[in-house]
Amino acid sequence: MDVNLDKGFHILHNFIDHDVITQINESIPKANDDEKRGGIRGIEKKSLFIEKFIFSEKMLSVAKNCLNSKPNVVRAILFNKTIENNWMVPWHQDKTIAVSEKFTLEGWGPWSIKNGVLHVQPPLKVLENMITLRLHLDDANKENGCLKVIPYSHQYGIVNHAEIQRVIGESSYVDCEGNAGSMLIMKPHIFHASSKVPEPSQRRVLHVEYSCFQLPQGISWV
Repeated sequence: MDVNLDKGFHILHNFIDHDVITQINESIPKANDDEKRGGIRGIEKKSLFIEKFIFSEKMLSVAKNCLNSKPNVVRAILFNKTIENNWMVPWHQDKTIAVSEKFTLEGWGPWSIKNGVLHVQPPLKVLENMITLRLHLDDANKENGCLKVIPYSHQYGIVNHAEIQRVIGESSYVDCEGNAGSMLIMKPHIFHASSKVPEPSQRRVLHVEYSCFQLPQGISWV
């Protein structure tokens, strides 16, 4: 498998076939409060099929190829942009991880709670040992608000909002379009965003983060 992440992202076309897409979609839990907000966090804990899929050799082999080491699942989210949940995501970096309990180490923080789960911003070296796989369960395009990224922006490290705004003002972005079954692979701290669209259709994405970073003893990914 040839994956080039020099730009901070890569699109694998035809990663899974229609039958697998159907199985994943049929295993998504019925509407709940999370889904009404556009996403179901911890989706692997709410769907046995999705849990098996994100721990499958097919997914783990991609993560291992990108990380050059044995990957661990950090977290999984099912996003669904619809007419009812048509949101805009401003330019940002994914800078937090979910862990089992709070600890004190230099460079770790601030801490926060999201949907009852403990999150923390880790040092840059942790993000550099992570990869995000975003599996398109529907066609993703500009018309339905697909993700857009600034190539090479992961090379800036962890930066503040003002620096992100400076970079995007001087850069061109790429729309990460792909048919259902394709997968966007990206560094979590690449600058990315998505637009609110005038006539959204359903756009489901299985977002899974993997890491080969070794957490402190006694601490686990959530």
